[in-house]
Amino acid sequence: MTSWLRERSELGVAALLLATGLLVLADVTLAPRSGNAADPLGPNAVPILLGLLLLVLAALLAVDVLRGGHGEAEGGEDVDLAVPADRRTVLLLAGVIVATAALIPLLGWPIAGTVLFWGATYALGSRAFPRDLLIAAGVSLATWLVFDALLGVDLPGGPLMGLI
Repeated sequence: MTSWLRERSELGVAALLLATGLLVLADVTLAPRSGNAADPLGPNAVPILLGLLLLVLAALLAVDVLRGGHGEAEGGEDVDLAVPADRRTVLLLAGVIVATAALIPLLGWPIAGTVLFWGATYALGSRAFPRDLLIAAGVSLATWLVFDALLGVDLPGGPLMGLI
């Protein structure tokens, strides 16, 4: 049984699609109804459509796998599968993302974004600290200004709110 499942590992993706589709449909079903006469479909139309499409996609993938279909490895990929994954980099990136999520409400996007961008460059191997920090601060500030001023998406400014 284990070898049969190992040869059809794509069934795991089909199961994930099925679970996601069921979760979306359950969420829409349990959500309170809203809408008005001007919008006969209401806000539930798109989630229902997406949930149904996920179920159809899961079924099509499962049928294809059970009929012998399987995913092909990418031909242009230059990856040595004998080398283990770099866990340190993955953990550093995960830590930076968690830290950013925790810092946004406290320090605002410009500072938390700087931590995100600088931390990502550090985790990926760059060691040009002053340059990376300045670039990260510039990118973070620029994205905050674009979202806040131009697009009207209110990102928290934190302590820099009065200065900028």
